[in-house]
Amino acid sequence: MVDILHRVGVATPTPEKVYAALTTVDGLRGWWTDDTKESEGVLQFRFPPGGFDMEVVETKPDEQVTWRVVDGPEEWVGTTIDWRLRQDGDYTIVLFKHEGWREPVEFMHHCSTKWGTYLMSLKSLVETGKGAPSPRDVRVDDWD
Repeated sequence: MVDILHRVGVATPTPEKVYAALTTVDGLRGWWTDDTKESEGVLQFRFPPGGFDMEVVETKPDEQVTWRVVDGPEEWVGTTIDWRLRQDGDYTIVLFKHEGWREPVEFMHHCSTKWGTYLMSLKSLVETGKGAPSPRDVRVDDWD
């Protein structure tokens, strides 16, 4: 199995705002996709080409958020998305892992790039109050 890994530093004196952006529907709408809902512990994320349903597996305030993909593209179902937060001076360090891909298919490469753009959106949301969620995100697929 293979994983997508990213690390980003967010200029904020504590991880509280980052944690809230990962654990509240309003926070998730602010950086990932406008079309975010929650029902009975399952987060529903919708994008113009489709969407994902994620079961919230674990949360540790200001430290960790873990989701398991329960519905969406075949390559995503059964994978886990894990966010680890730690404070380092004036920055909250976000260690992101989308783990459990069966193989490094081309779609995984695309998703890694998109996760990077959404992590920058998360950083912007926390630092400036304005993210770039779908459908206003960077359209890497249009750069071909």
